Amino acid sequence: MNAALSIVPSEQLSEKQRVALLKLLTDEDSSVYGAVRERIISQGPSAVTWLRPHKLSSEPVLRRRVLEVIQHFGKQAADTRFLSFCLKHGEELDLEAAAWLLAQTQYPDINIEGYRALLDDFASELRDRVDFTADSKEILSTINDYLFQELAFSGNEKNYYDAENSYLNRVLDRRTGNPINLCLLYILVARRLRLPVTGIGLPGHFICRHQSTAAEIYVDAFSGGKFLTKADCVQYLVHGNYSLRDDCLAAVSPRRMLLRICGNLHQIYLQQERAEESTRLQRYLVALAR
Repeated sequence: MNAALSIVPSEQLSEKQRVALLKLLTDEDSSVYGAVRERIISQGPSAVTWLRPHKLSSEPVLRRRVLEVIQHFGKQAADTRFLSFCLKHGEELDLEAAAWLLAQTQYPDINIEGYRALLDDFASELRDRVDFTADSKEILSTINDYLFQELAFSGNEKNYYDAENSYLNRVLDRRTGNPINLCLLYILVARRLRLPVTGIGLPGHFICRHQSTAAEIYVDAFSGGKFLTKADCVQYLVHGNYSLRDDCLAAVSPRRMLLRICGNLHQIYLQQERAEESTRLQRYLVALAR
């Protein structure tokens, strides 16, 4: 078995070498699989061309492992796109585009247009239900009933530190997430309805604010859209022994919001000792902090 692994590196693998690697890719020995995987990856993205047909193999192990290698290259390409986006755009970057680019770094094959259409559908349904001539609280109550009662989006209290809570596609798939990504959902739906909703980055928590000439209402998306007043937010800061800085209740720019999402993910991966993922997120934090 070890002899078969000692294939001499070359710029282009021969057909015979490819067949040998594909056979070894299904080996039960994890060290063999790891070595073969690295050998294939060393060929670069061009390897996807000859790997792709085997996604339909009748062998489940081969299908799964070929898909894993192909996804590695997809994540690699998505990583490059996301980093480029972070470096090219300023404070008012396109938050939705950024969220999808971030999601692709973990889930490279997601159908972004499909998810965008789902958000469009949410907004379209609400457009038929909301009385835009009503006061702010009534408008937001209609949104809350739809998102948190009918669609059953909720804060993931049971698995608060699950990394999937931080990827918008998974929040939409599972109808649960952490505070900032449920606020992201709320903001993206509100934006489609042309409502003035922004993110508020409290220390240790994240909420939304709807601010008009008539009213200022804070919404805790993690708690089912619970309404808060400015006094409630100040009380939260006091009880948590947080400093009452002037910027505590200031709207967070899209870039700062993205930075915080990536910061959460970085901490999760560090705690899980997932070195490759935490290093990837560290690169994003550096790019966004520029």
